[in-house]
Amino acid sequence: MAYSDSDDRVGTDPAHSTAAQAPAAVKILIAGGFGVGKTTMVGAVSEVVPLNTEEHLTAAGIGVDDIDGVDQKATTTVALDFGRITVNSQLVLYLFGTPGQERFWFMWNDLVHGALGAVVLVDTRRLKSSFASIDFFESRGIPFVVGVNCFDGRRDRTESEVREALDLDPHTPIVMGDLRQRRASRDLLLTLIELLMSGQAQGHDVADDRLA
Repeated sequence: MAYSDSDDRVGTDPAHSTAAQAPAAVKILIAGGFGVGKTTMVGAVSEVVPLNTEEHLTAAGIGVDDIDGVDQKATTTVALDFGRITVNSQLVLYLFGTPGQERFWFMWNDLVHGALGAVVLVDTRRLKSSFASIDFFESRGIPFVVGVNCFDGRRDRTESEVREALDLDPHTPIVMGDLRQRRASRDLLLTLIELLMSGQAQGHDVADDRLA
């Protein structure tokens, strides 16, 4: 039987291939100081059982770890948290939560590879604990949004007060909410996606083909 060379044959049109229809995968970092809620946020929003590497705080951290204001916290992330959320049929976010304790910051340089953007979580009672995360992403030109974790709906500071205290760029979005809740965490991630697509982060063109 003779076969035509026509491009009408199944599999010749890229639009019908599995690869062409696969959703874009985007890596997002979830950062912030110790005890701000990174592990909880990943767990709240992930559609798969999250992977975490929490260990109990030990005597090794005495005098090293800053637990001021969160002295009742008994565990800490020592490597990463991992979760996944499907935004729509075209976009999947892979979430990597970073360690909050200073002695584990060396891992940030490995986790940041391939990340398109980041979320920096802050606790208004301990704003200074998130300065390192903000400096890290600003110095590398990685777009980020700030999520103010309003535990139990409590808002101790206004958005403008947080922006001034953290000395944030005017283009850096701030989202306030109880990020232990799935909807609030999802809204925060959508704000980051909108920022990336707009290309307005820190005045740079950060739009990526994966978000087109």
